[in-house]
Amino acid sequence: MLLNYLPVLLMSGFAAFMAGMILYVSSILSPHHPYREKLTAWECGMEPVGDADTGHFRVHFFIIAILFILFDVETLFLLPWAVVIADKSISLLAYIEMFIFIGVLAVGLVYAWAKGALDWI
Repeated sequence: MLLNYLPVLLMSGFAAFMAGMILYVSSILSPHHPYREKLTAWECGMEPVGDADTGHFRVHFFIIAILFILFDVETLFLLPWAVVIADKSISLLAYIEMFIFIGVLAVGLVYAWAKGALDWI
């Protein structure tokens, strides 16, 4: 039974070995010439200002990014549901499940809004 998984194990081992070798060879052959200007924070082509100059970024930016990804994934789940609704071949259980899903995300959005996570300061 376990011999059936041998090709998968060999392929995984080969892939891990190749990834490790590529990283190792890259670390040996790549040029290493760090200097102050190269190591500074970069903000869209402008000079870094405030805390970004020292490499510290506000957590608020990452919260906005996570919320964006969350609602982007919601759109990915809603698109197939909308296509099935157009065919009118969806059950009542699917309607209920999707409205629960939308409700949970709506509660999350209201919570984030109430906490001020969407205010760009």
